[in-house]
Amino acid sequence: MALEQLCDMVQRCQAIKDEGFSPEDYDLFFTAGRTCIEQGNSAQVLSILVDEKNKVCSPKELLVGLLEQVEEADTGSIAETVTLLLKPLQTVLLRLGMKKASSVGMALSTLLSQVATLPVPVTKEQEEEDVFGLCDCCTALLQFVKPFVEEIKGVVKDNNKISKDNELRVELLKFCMKSLSKPLLEVQLKDPDTLLKSPLRDFATEILIILWSIGESLPDLLSRNVLKRREIPGFLEEEVRYPKESLACLSHLLFVDHIAVDIFPAVLSPIFVLQCNMEYIELLLSRTEESRLQKGLELYEKSLIRVEDNSLPVDLLELKTFFSVPQNLVKVMTLCPDQTLRTKGLKVFQLSIDKFNTEAKYKFFKGMLKTSHHAGVEGYIIKNIKNQIDFSLKPCNGNDWFLGKHLLPLLRLVLCLPHGSETDLLQNLDRIMESLNLLRYMLIRDKEWENETGIWTELYKIEDNYLKPLRTGLNMSKAHYEAELKSAKENKKISSKDSKASVCTVTVDNEKLPNMTPEMQIQVLQSAVFTFDLIESVLARIEEIIVTKETPLL
Repeated sequence: MALEQLCDMVQRCQAIKDEGFSPEDYDLFFTAGRTCIEQGNSAQVLSILVDEKNKVCSPKELLVGLLEQVEEADTGSIAETVTLLLKPLQTVLLRLGMKKASSVGMALSTLLSQVATLPVPVTKEQEEEDVFGLCDCCTALLQFVKPFVEEIKGVVKDNNKISKDNELRVELLKFCMKSLSKPLLEVQLKDPDTLLKSPLRDFATEILIILWSIGESLPDLLSRNVLKRREIPGFLEEEVRYPKESLACLSHLLFVDHIAVDIFPAVLSPIFVLQCNMEYIELLLSRTEESRLQKGLELYEKSLIRVEDNSLPVDLLELKTFFSVPQNLVKVMTLCPDQTLRTKGLKVFQLSIDKFNTEAKYKFFKGMLKTSHHAGVEGYIIKNIKNQIDFSLKPCNGNDWFLGKHLLPLLRLVLCLPHGSETDLLQNLDRIMESLNLLRYMLIRDKEWENETGIWTELYKIEDNYLKPLRTGLNMSKAHYEAELKSAKENKKISSKDSKASVCTVTVDNEKLPNMTPEMQIQVLQSAVFTFDLIESVLARIEEIIVTKETPLL
């Protein structure tokens, strides 16, 4: 019935001139056409559109009508509507001739906005089943843009180049950039060994090929943020034309997923590639979405792996991203709710340390100790400092940074208490234990008469500024917790005589512990006392070494 109404409407349109069409005529035409498409008669609608006799139908009006159908599609029918209307849309756009660029852009923007709302498949099975139709839509979009890409390729072939401001080229560039941002940045592509035929992987590959086909150099896109540090006309326009989030996805596709590697020349040095990628890594790691964090960690890891150990020069630490990325990485390591990502973050953090040369490691450690404000991270840095000192003390490994005069300022940052004897020892446990282990190691390993590290020269300051305040704080904290533990045990004896279950509170360091049973309170307090014993055992060993060295032989 709808197809008959459309045919009748077309015959009416053929009988009158274009300027004679009324708004009601257009409404009737679009309604009939939409109903036909919804009923699966898109082929018949297409044949009407391409018929030479129907040229009087206004392509632009028809384009607007078709795009309205795309925009008005409800959530459950987006994929079906898009795939049904792409062929008619393409036919209408091709009818517009040389003036189609803005219409192509409008169509691509509308289509992608709708496609981007579709749920992204997470598992291999979800991509194969494609319940929500994202994969079908991506495949259909590639067919939709193909003739427009071919047109640009023809211009390039005839002239050996194309103007960067060619309108159709710009619209295709916008399409690629938007596709990289959504949906591709949301997608975790499957390895070919896991999923041999992957529509989303094919879509990502074709997007990069389209960029190359329309005259965009992939190495130039990658290095835009490094090479743009000069005043050029249209700077703001360039930022809009090449969104950083899209370029971050491009970089991930190239270096993590190895997409389109055959059209990416492997001539860039690993250090330059890392420098290019740092801004994208910073962007990804500054987000809170786990998908973004994962991609940021993957891109950072792959960029670092290509770099030789101990090769990154200290000059890189002057770049903003080489400071901000570790700060973001610390947030992932300490705050991310996903255990896998926290573990991955720590692995990449260590990998980044391994790539710095000796001077860069020294300055990196110094900066992290001043800015991390997290005992666990500071403890990890101190452990790395110990490893560097150990390496430097071995034959032929001596250097100016982890021995002697340069080492001492770093040790002063390590061997200190944030609030003197009133420092919260439990909260700073990781840092305190690693610093004590480092000091013990140096006193045993570096003989007093050799004093390669300079530790023996500095020892009297360390005793006054670190060991004595630590001993005072430790004695006070241990006495306080032991008293609380004794009190809790006595309260438990009293409460056990009552028939009713009791819940009470314990105040430690002017802070009330959460309400808990006496057994739970005793367990917490015993754990704290055990921790203090652990600190004291290492501290006592250090004091013993110092006394032994200071006692003259008879």
